[in-house]
Amino acid sequence: MGRRTTIEQKPQTDLYADYAPEAGDQAPAGAQRDRSAPGWRGAGGRWLSWVLRIVVWLVLLLIGYRGITAIVLNERPPTAAPSPAASKSPSFPTALASAYALQFGQVYLNASPATAAQRASELAAFLPPGGDQQLGWNGSGTLQLQSEQVAGVAVSNAQHAVVTLLARVNGNLMELGVPVYYAAGALVVSGEPAWLSAPQRAVLPSPAPASTDPGTQAELMSQLPAFFQAYASGNQNTLSRFLAPGTSVTGLGNAVTFGSLASVAVPVGGSTRNVIATVVWHVPGQAASGAAAQQAAAPAGLEMSYALTIVNRSGTWYISSIGPSLQAAGPA
Repeated sequence: MGRRTTIEQKPQTDLYADYAPEAGDQAPAGAQRDRSAPGWRGAGGRWLSWVLRIVVWLVLLLIGYRGITAIVLNERPPTAAPSPAASKSPSFPTALASAYALQFGQVYLNASPATAAQRASELAAFLPPGGDQQLGWNGSGTLQLQSEQVAGVAVSNAQHAVVTLLARVNGNLMELGVPVYYAAGALVVSGEPAWLSAPQRAVLPSPAPASTDPGTQAELMSQLPAFFQAYASGNQNTLSRFLAPGTSVTGLGNAVTFGSLASVAVPVGGSTRNVIATVVWHVPGQAASGAAAQQAAAPAGLEMSYALTIVNRSGTWYISSIGPSLQAAGPA
Protein backbone atom coordinates (compact mmCIF):
# COMPACT_ATOMS: atom_id res chain seq x y z
CA MET A 1 0.00 0.00 0.00
CA GLY A 2 1.54 3.27 -1.07
CA ARG A 3 1.97 6.19 1.33
CA ARG A 4 0.16 9.46 0.66
CA THR A 5 2.45 12.31 0.07
CA THR A 6 2.00 15.14 2.51
CA ILE A 7 2.18 18.52 0.91
CA GLU A 8 3.25 21.38 3.13
CA GLN A 9 0.53 23.98 3.50
CA LYS A 10 1.85 27.49 3.02
CA PRO A 11 0.12 30.72 3.78
CA GLN A 12 -2.08 31.90 1.01
CA THR A 13 -1.21 35.01 -0.86
CA ASP A 14 -3.58 37.87 -1.55
CA LEU A 15 -4.20 36.49 -5.00
CA TYR A 16 -7.90 36.10 -4.32
CA ALA A 17 -8.31 39.08 -2.02
CA ASP A 18 -10.34 41.06 -4.57
CA TYR A 19 -12.36 38.12 -5.73
CA ALA A 20 -16.10 38.76 -5.52
CA PRO A 21 -18.09 35.63 -6.35
CA GLU A 22 -21.11 35.97 -8.47
CA ALA A 23 -24.41 34.40 -7.65
CA GLY A 24 -23.99 30.63 -7.49
CA ASP A 25 -20.21 30.76 -7.55
CA GLN A 26 -18.05 29.67 -4.68
CA ALA A 27 -14.95 31.51 -3.65
CA PRO A 28 -11.78 29.69 -4.44
CA ALA A 29 -10.34 27.69 -1.64
CA GLY A 30 -8.15 29.80 0.58
CA ALA A 31 -9.60 33.09 -0.63
CA GLN A 32 -9.59 35.77 2.08
CA ARG A 33 -11.64 38.95 2.42
CA ASP A 34 -9.95 42.23 2.93
CA ARG A 35 -10.56 43.11 6.65
CA SER A 36 -10.15 46.78 5.88
CA ALA A 37 -13.33 46.79 3.78
CA PRO A 38 -16.23 48.83 5.17
CA GLY A 39 -18.56 45.87 5.55
CA TRP A 40 -16.42 43.99 8.05
CA ARG A 41 -17.60 43.80 11.67
CA GLY A 42 -14.97 42.34 13.88
CA ALA A 43 -15.00 41.47 17.62
CA GLY A 44 -13.38 44.80 18.53
CA GLY A 45 -16.52 46.77 17.55
CA ARG A 46 -18.77 44.62 19.71
CA TRP A 47 -16.51 45.04 22.77
CA LEU A 48 -16.50 48.82 22.38
CA SER A 49 -20.32 48.87 22.28
CA TRP A 50 -20.56 46.84 25.50
CA VAL A 51 -18.07 49.09 27.29
CA LEU A 52 -20.09 52.19 26.39
CA ARG A 53 -23.28 50.54 27.65
CA ILE A 54 -21.66 49.65 30.99
CA VAL A 55 -20.41 53.24 31.43
CA VAL A 56 -23.89 54.66 30.73
CA TRP A 57 -25.51 52.28 33.23
CA LEU A 58 -22.95 53.15 35.90
CA VAL A 59 -23.63 56.87 35.42
CA LEU A 60 -27.41 56.32 35.68
CA LEU A 61 -27.01 54.18 38.83
CA LEU A 62 -24.79 56.82 40.44
CA ILE A 63 -27.31 59.61 39.70
CA GLY A 64 -30.17 57.53 41.10
CA TYR A 65 -28.20 56.64 44.26
CA ARG A 66 -27.32 60.28 44.94
CA GLY A 67 -30.93 61.34 44.42
CA ILE A 68 -32.28 58.74 46.86
CA THR A 69 -29.70 59.56 49.57
CA ALA A 70 -30.44 63.28 49.19
CA ILE A 71 -34.17 62.66 49.79
CA VAL A 72 -33.62 60.30 52.75
CA LEU A 73 -31.00 62.47 54.46
CA ASN A 74 -32.77 65.75 53.56
CA GLU A 75 -29.65 67.09 51.97
CA ARG A 76 -29.71 70.51 50.36
CA PRO A 77 -27.39 71.92 47.78
CA PRO A 78 -24.71 74.15 49.30
CA THR A 79 -25.43 77.83 49.10
CA ALA A 80 -22.84 80.44 48.51
CA ALA A 81 -21.83 82.52 51.50
CA PRO A 82 -23.45 85.95 51.43
CA SER A 83 -21.23 88.73 50.32
CA PRO A 84 -20.37 91.47 52.83
CA ALA A 85 -22.65 93.89 50.98
CA ALA A 86 -25.64 91.53 51.43
CA SER A 87 -25.21 91.12 55.21
CA LYS A 88 -27.95 92.51 57.42
CA SER A 89 -27.53 95.91 58.96
CA PRO A 90 -27.60 96.15 62.77
CA SER A 91 -31.15 96.06 64.15
CA PHE A 92 -32.62 98.42 66.70
CA PRO A 93 -31.98 97.21 70.30
CA THR A 94 -35.58 96.90 71.49
CA ALA A 95 -34.76 95.32 74.87
CA LEU A 96 -32.23 98.01 75.75
CA ALA A 97 -34.55 100.79 74.59
CA SER A 98 -37.42 99.34 76.65
CA ALA A 99 -35.36 99.39 79.84
CA TYR A 100 -34.13 102.89 78.99
CA ALA A 101 -37.70 104.18 78.48
CA LEU A 102 -38.80 102.66 81.80
CA GLN A 103 -36.03 104.53 83.63
CA PHE A 104 -37.01 107.71 81.81
CA GLY A 105 -40.66 107.24 82.78
CA GLN A 106 -39.73 107.01 86.47
CA VAL A 107 -38.40 110.58 86.25
CA TYR A 108 -40.76 112.12 83.68
CA LEU A 109 -44.02 110.91 85.26
CA ASN A 110 -43.16 112.20 88.74
CA ALA A 111 -43.29 115.97 89.16
CA SER A 112 -43.69 118.37 92.07
CA PRO A 113 -42.77 122.04 92.54
CA ALA A 114 -40.78 121.07 95.62
CA THR A 115 -38.52 118.74 93.62
CA ALA A 116 -38.46 120.59 90.27
CA ALA A 117 -34.71 121.19 90.33
CA GLN A 118 -33.98 117.54 91.07
CA ARG A 119 -36.35 116.43 88.29
CA ALA A 120 -34.60 118.71 85.77
CA SER A 121 -31.21 117.34 86.79
CA GLU A 122 -32.35 113.72 86.40
CA LEU A 123 -34.10 114.38 83.09
CA ALA A 124 -30.89 115.86 81.65
CA ALA A 125 -29.39 112.34 81.55
CA PHE A 126 -32.04 111.29 78.99
CA LEU A 127 -32.30 114.45 76.82
CA PRO A 128 -30.14 116.14 74.17
CA PRO A 129 -28.18 119.10 75.55
CA GLY A 130 -29.72 122.55 75.23
CA GLY A 131 -33.38 121.46 75.38
CA ASP A 132 -36.21 122.19 77.80
CA GLN A 133 -35.00 121.13 81.25
CA GLN A 134 -38.53 120.16 82.39
CA LEU A 135 -39.54 118.67 79.01
CA GLY A 136 -42.85 120.51 78.73
CA TRP A 137 -43.89 120.67 82.40
CA ASN A 138 -44.95 124.17 83.49
CA GLY A 139 -43.81 123.72 87.10
CA SER A 140 -47.32 123.64 88.61
CA GLY A 141 -49.30 120.78 90.08
CA THR A 142 -48.03 117.28 90.72
CA LEU A 143 -47.60 114.02 88.83
CA GLN A 144 -47.33 110.76 90.74
CA LEU A 145 -46.46 107.50 89.00
CA GLN A 146 -48.03 104.41 90.58
CA SER A 147 -46.87 101.78 88.09
CA GLU A 148 -45.52 101.36 84.55
CA GLN A 149 -44.42 98.69 82.15
CA VAL A 150 -43.51 98.35 78.48
CA ALA A 151 -46.56 97.78 76.26
CA GLY A 152 -44.70 97.64 72.94
CA VAL A 153 -41.90 98.96 70.73
CA ALA A 154 -42.56 100.36 67.23
CA VAL A 155 -39.28 100.34 65.30
CA SER A 156 -38.94 102.72 62.34
CA ASN A 157 -35.35 101.87 61.39
CA ALA A 158 -32.02 100.95 62.97
CA GLN A 159 -31.84 104.34 64.77
CA HIS A 160 -35.44 105.34 65.56
CA ALA A 161 -38.25 103.73 67.54
CA VAL A 162 -41.14 104.61 69.85
CA VAL A 163 -41.38 102.72 73.14
CA THR A 164 -44.95 102.65 74.50
CA LEU A 165 -45.33 102.53 78.28
CA LEU A 166 -48.54 101.43 80.00
CA ALA A 167 -48.62 103.55 83.15
CA ARG A 168 -50.92 104.54 85.98
CA VAL A 169 -50.41 108.22 86.84
CA ASN A 170 -52.45 110.05 89.49
CA GLY A 171 -54.74 107.02 89.59
CA ASN A 172 -55.46 107.02 85.83
CA LEU A 173 -54.37 104.31 83.41
CA MET A 174 -52.85 105.60 80.17
CA GLU A 175 -50.17 104.89 77.58
CA LEU A 176 -47.12 107.04 76.97
CA GLY A 177 -45.22 107.01 73.67
CA VAL A 178 -41.50 107.74 74.16
CA PRO A 179 -39.42 108.48 71.00
CA VAL A 180 -35.94 106.99 71.31
CA TYR A 181 -32.86 107.44 69.11
CA TYR A 182 -30.00 104.89 69.02
CA ALA A 183 -26.49 105.22 67.57
CA ALA A 184 -23.16 103.55 68.32
CA GLY A 185 -24.49 101.89 71.49
CA ALA A 186 -25.91 105.14 72.91
CA LEU A 187 -29.54 106.16 73.49
CA VAL A 188 -31.38 109.43 73.92
CA VAL A 189 -35.01 110.55 74.14
CA SER A 190 -35.30 112.32 70.80
CA GLY A 191 -38.49 114.33 71.38
CA GLU A 192 -41.38 115.08 73.69
CA PRO A 193 -43.43 112.03 74.73
CA ALA A 194 -47.10 111.75 73.84
CA TRP A 195 -50.10 110.61 75.87
CA LEU A 196 -52.05 107.78 74.22
CA SER A 197 -55.35 106.24 75.20
CA ALA A 198 -55.29 103.24 77.50
CA PRO A 199 -56.49 99.87 76.13
CA GLN A 200 -60.25 99.71 75.99
CA ARG A 201 -62.20 97.17 78.01
CA ALA A 202 -63.26 94.27 75.80
CA VAL A 203 -66.75 92.78 75.85
CA LEU A 204 -66.73 89.05 76.52
CA PRO A 205 -68.94 86.91 74.31
CA SER A 206 -71.86 85.28 76.05
CA PRO A 207 -70.93 81.72 77.01
CA ALA A 208 -72.94 78.97 75.44
CA PRO A 209 -75.17 77.17 77.94
CA ALA A 210 -73.55 73.94 79.04
CA SER A 211 -75.17 70.85 80.46
CA THR A 212 -74.05 69.84 83.96
CA ASP A 213 -73.55 66.51 85.67
CA PRO A 214 -75.18 66.90 89.11
CA GLY A 215 -73.97 63.54 90.39
CA THR A 216 -70.30 64.23 89.67
CA GLN A 217 -70.75 67.80 90.87
CA ALA A 218 -71.96 66.63 94.29
CA GLU A 219 -69.10 64.14 94.50
CA LEU A 220 -66.49 66.81 93.76
CA MET A 221 -68.04 69.31 96.17
CA SER A 222 -67.25 66.86 98.98
CA GLN A 223 -63.85 65.79 97.64
CA LEU A 224 -62.20 69.04 96.49
CA PRO A 225 -62.12 70.95 99.83
CA ALA A 226 -59.55 68.50 101.20
CA PHE A 227 -57.56 68.81 97.97
CA PHE A 228 -57.46 72.61 98.10
CA GLN A 229 -56.46 72.52 101.79
CA ALA A 230 -53.47 70.39 100.80
CA TYR A 231 -52.84 72.63 97.78
CA ALA A 232 -52.69 75.71 100.04
CA SER A 233 -50.17 74.10 102.39
CA GLY A 234 -48.19 72.24 99.71
CA ASN A 235 -48.30 68.99 101.70
CA GLN A 236 -47.14 66.42 99.14
CA ASN A 237 -48.27 63.39 101.12
CA THR A 238 -51.85 64.65 101.19
CA LEU A 239 -51.77 66.02 97.63
CA SER A 240 -50.65 62.68 96.20
CA ARG A 241 -53.92 61.09 97.37
CA PHE A 242 -55.86 63.31 94.94
CA LEU A 243 -53.51 63.28 91.95
CA ALA A 244 -53.61 60.96 88.94
CA PRO A 245 -50.52 58.77 88.39
CA GLY A 246 -47.68 60.78 86.87
CA THR A 247 -49.12 64.15 87.98
CA SER A 248 -47.02 66.54 90.09
CA VAL A 249 -48.37 69.65 91.84
CA THR A 250 -46.21 71.93 94.00
CA GLY A 251 -48.82 73.79 96.04
CA LEU A 252 -48.81 77.30 97.52
CA GLY A 253 -46.55 76.78 100.54
CA ASN A 254 -48.93 78.28 103.15
CA ALA A 255 -49.07 81.64 101.34
CA VAL A 256 -52.85 81.36 101.80
CA THR A 257 -55.25 79.18 103.73
CA PHE A 258 -58.35 77.47 102.43
CA GLY A 259 -61.61 79.29 103.13
CA SER A 260 -64.33 77.48 101.21
CA LEU A 261 -65.26 75.89 97.92
CA ALA A 262 -67.79 78.26 96.36
CA SER A 263 -68.82 76.18 93.33
CA VAL A 264 -67.83 73.48 90.85
CA ALA A 265 -68.99 73.44 87.22
CA VAL A 266 -68.93 69.89 85.85
CA PRO A 267 -69.88 69.21 82.22
CA VAL A 268 -71.36 65.93 81.10
CA GLY A 269 -68.72 63.69 79.56
CA GLY A 270 -66.67 60.55 79.78
CA SER A 271 -63.90 59.45 82.09
CA THR A 272 -61.93 62.68 81.52
CA ARG A 273 -63.56 66.03 82.33
CA ASN A 274 -62.51 69.69 82.35
CA VAL A 275 -64.16 71.35 85.36
CA ILE A 276 -64.08 74.84 86.89
CA ALA A 277 -63.66 75.08 90.68
CA THR A 278 -64.15 78.44 92.44
CA VAL A 279 -62.28 78.73 95.75
CA VAL A 280 -62.20 81.39 98.48
CA TRP A 281 -58.68 81.88 99.88
CA HIS A 282 -57.82 83.59 103.14
CA VAL A 283 -54.76 85.83 102.76
CA PRO A 284 -52.91 86.50 106.04
CA GLY A 285 -52.20 90.19 106.68
CA GLN A 286 -49.01 91.88 107.88
CA ALA A 287 -48.24 92.06 111.58
CA ALA A 288 -49.68 95.20 113.22
CA SER A 289 -50.47 96.55 116.66
CA GLY A 290 -53.19 98.65 118.30
CA ALA A 291 -56.24 99.66 116.30
CA ALA A 292 -54.68 98.47 113.06
CA ALA A 293 -54.27 95.00 114.56
CA GLN A 294 -57.95 94.87 115.48
CA GLN A 295 -59.00 95.89 111.98
CA ALA A 296 -56.69 93.28 110.47
CA ALA A 297 -57.87 90.48 112.76
CA ALA A 298 -60.05 88.98 110.03
CA PRO A 299 -57.94 87.86 107.04
CA ALA A 300 -58.68 89.13 103.57
CA GLY A 301 -60.72 86.78 101.42
CA LEU A 302 -60.15 86.37 97.67
CA GLU A 303 -62.31 84.28 95.38
CA MET A 304 -60.42 82.61 92.53
CA SER A 305 -61.34 80.14 89.80
CA TYR A 306 -59.26 77.14 88.73
CA ALA A 307 -59.46 74.93 85.68
CA LEU A 308 -59.09 71.28 86.71
CA THR A 309 -58.73 68.23 84.50
CA ILE A 310 -60.06 65.16 86.29
CA VAL A 311 -59.89 61.51 85.28
CA ASN A 312 -61.91 58.59 86.62
CA ARG A 313 -60.03 55.52 87.82
CA SER A 314 -62.07 52.63 89.25
CA GLY A 315 -64.94 54.92 90.19
CA THR A 316 -62.80 57.62 91.86
CA TRP A 317 -61.98 61.02 90.38
CA TYR A 318 -58.31 62.09 90.34
CA ILE A 319 -56.80 65.44 89.31
CA SER A 320 -54.35 65.39 86.39
CA SER A 321 -53.83 69.18 86.00
CA ILE A 322 -54.64 72.50 87.67
CA GLY A 323 -54.30 76.04 86.32
CA PRO A 324 -56.04 79.40 85.85
CA SER A 325 -59.51 79.37 84.33
CA LEU A 326 -60.47 81.27 81.18
CA GLN A 327 -64.08 81.35 82.34
CA ALA A 328 -65.55 84.73 83.29
CA ALA A 329 -65.72 85.37 87.03
CA GLY A 330 -69.14 84.69 88.51
CA PRO A 331 -70.90 86.39 91.38
CA ALA A 332 -69.35 86.17 94.80
